[in-house]
Amino acid sequence: MTKIMCTSITNHQQVDKLEGETMMETSKKLLCSLIRCIIVQLHYVFDCIIDFVFGLYYNGKEEKVPPIKNTILLESAIMLAEKIRNKKLSCQTVVNTFIERCKEVNGTINVIVDERYDEAMKEARRVDELLACDIDIDILKITKPFLGVPFTTKESNEAKGLLHSMGMVARKGHRSTQDATVIANVKESGAILIAKTNIPEMNLWVESRNLIYGQTNNPYNSTRAVGGSSGGDAAVTAACGVPFSVGSDIGGSIRMPAFFNGVFGLKPSERATPLRGIGLRTEDSADSMAEAGPICKCAEDLLPLLKIMITDKDLKEKLDTPVNIKKVRVFYQEGSGDLRASRINPEMRAALTKVVQHLEKAADSVQRIKLPGSEYSFRLWRYWMTQEGADFKSDITNRQSRTSASAELIKLIMNKSEITFAAILKLIDEDFFPKEDSEWAEEVTAEMKDYLMKKLGDNGVLVYPSSPFPASYHHSYFFRPYNFGYWCLFNVLRLPTCQVPMGLDSEGMPVGVQIVAAPQHDHLCIAIARELEKTFGGWVPPSMVMPQN
Repeated sequence: MTKIMCTSITNHQQVDKLEGETMMETSKKLLCSLIRCIIVQLHYVFDCIIDFVFGLYYNGKEEKVPPIKNTILLESAIMLAEKIRNKKLSCQTVVNTFIERCKEVNGTINVIVDERYDEAMKEARRVDELLACDIDIDILKITKPFLGVPFTTKESNEAKGLLHSMGMVARKGHRSTQDATVIANVKESGAILIAKTNIPEMNLWVESRNLIYGQTNNPYNSTRAVGGSSGGDAAVTAACGVPFSVGSDIGGSIRMPAFFNGVFGLKPSERATPLRGIGLRTEDSADSMAEAGPICKCAEDLLPLLKIMITDKDLKEKLDTPVNIKKVRVFYQEGSGDLRASRINPEMRAALTKVVQHLEKAADSVQRIKLPGSEYSFRLWRYWMTQEGADFKSDITNRQSRTSASAELIKLIMNKSEITFAAILKLIDEDFFPKEDSEWAEEVTAEMKDYLMKKLGDNGVLVYPSSPFPASYHHSYFFRPYNFGYWCLFNVLRLPTCQVPMGLDSEGMPVGVQIVAAPQHDHLCIAIARELEKTFGGWVPPSMVMPQN
């Protein structure tokens, strides 16, 4: 009897202990949730203060680009190519129309940093002369699919004879002696380069601003950022200065500007595009998070543009794989989970919801997920950037010496610094902040990619927010560095990702979503982009359309 009583008491004690541990665990979870909620609310208040202060400063300074007076400016690249081939439009008319538009908008958005307008017009005349001959246009459609179509590229992408300073005072006036491989590929398709556009210094900031060319403004509102590093490309495309541009993306550098400026932007699969001449790279093939890719107003241009840029034969063949939207499985995530990033604003959330609700009807299935580790996006990208093989301290001096945060801060105080504050922040990060643990970063990256690959398979896409909110005021991003995690995550995972515009918010600024697929499944991203454009309208002009032609 005594033994039974002792056993009973022991069991009660164990139960009480388990209940106590459970209550303790529950209390900890509740406390963590409360702390998280408080942090989110405080961050929201901080963002409101930032917007209020910058809003006061920029109040009344807003400008939009001039009205669009020629319907040629609204055409897709492939439609322009077709009309030029069939002689419905002369190449000289098309190229001159876009050149004049570049001149017209440049005073507002400060986007063109070097041009070859005269040379472009000569090339356009040669195209018209070629088409005046007895030539098989069906063959021309295959060999020169973009014959006569004008385009731009960012200043950091090499183009023979044009400036390639990387936005650095130390390289001011430097000109390229050859084309980047991807630019040569685009030219080979018959497209005509008319100008180069602005970038951040060394391509490393979320605004296209440097000490040589100044700051590029958003065509929807000149007080707002255009993003980086392909900010000039996206801005000039949105402003109808060109039908498409050639950007590059190592941390959202195509998708962020495409989002800020309301156009389409595609970061292709890993190793899809040649990298020689992109930035300071001297090799076509490299183990890198970077890819070159198209920025355009019309989703129908994405696939043909990607085809002419890439050198990966397997991917090129896969791009023609038919996509049945009804058989596509859709996954979505509502936020990164990073407490240091801003909260998703209502209009960005509404854009995501519209996409999800439409795909619930149009696609096979829709499931909400949370990528394990997405809250560490910024930290993971920070680690993987150290594996890129670049030496920023040397590169920022044009490889003439090596600098440091301390040296540049002293120069800044003495008003003698020749690099931007964003570049100084990069040096501070390298010199004073602890490095990310390699084992941790590689393990989290591998686990996250494995999780997502199992979900996506061969017929799945992920819908992910483009950003917590639309393009904000110039310089405000110094106070919101961790929002960058929304773009760099998919460079870390090295997955094809397409930025899709979803109209404008209540302030007239573009909103959108990102569409992600498994490696070598870029065609799925593009198919969903086209579906969303067909349903919701895609790119919206930044100014009134007042055709006079």
